[in-house]
Amino acid sequence: MTVITALHINLRGNAREALEFYQSVFGGELVAFPYGDTESGQGPTQSEQIAWGEVSTSGGFRVMAYDIQDSLPYNAGENAFYSALRSHDADEITAAFEGLSAGATVLVPLGPVGFSPLYGKLIDKFGVVWILDVIPQW
Repeated sequence: MTVITALHINLRGNAREALEFYQSVFGGELVAFPYGDTESGQGPTQSEQIAWGEVSTSGGFRVMAYDIQDSLPYNAGENAFYSALRSHDADEITAAFEGLSAGATVLVPLGPVGFSPLYGKLIDKFGVVWILDVIPQW
């Protein structure tokens, strides 16, 4: 299996700060896309906030973070993180998304977005929020 799991932290306005902190602790590469640079921008109040970000190291450490949209409720104790499933293989991500979709609530149908050629989000039948995406070639 070529999928990678990663902790996906949900924050309110300080995702860049968190990613920079984790990079200072673990090293590695930081990649971050603000809402203003994506087609799914949340408007001027969030244009500089992070729509998608990740710190990754050559040793395999990964942590993802984003600034939850202003339109969504936020309580760090209730929706502090998602389970992220990533792969370079679109077929593998598609199969996993279809499998997890059984009895699920699909929040974002699987499709292309600014930071990934294939991305989807769902709440599985057990209440776990999953983010699935194809890892882009930067």
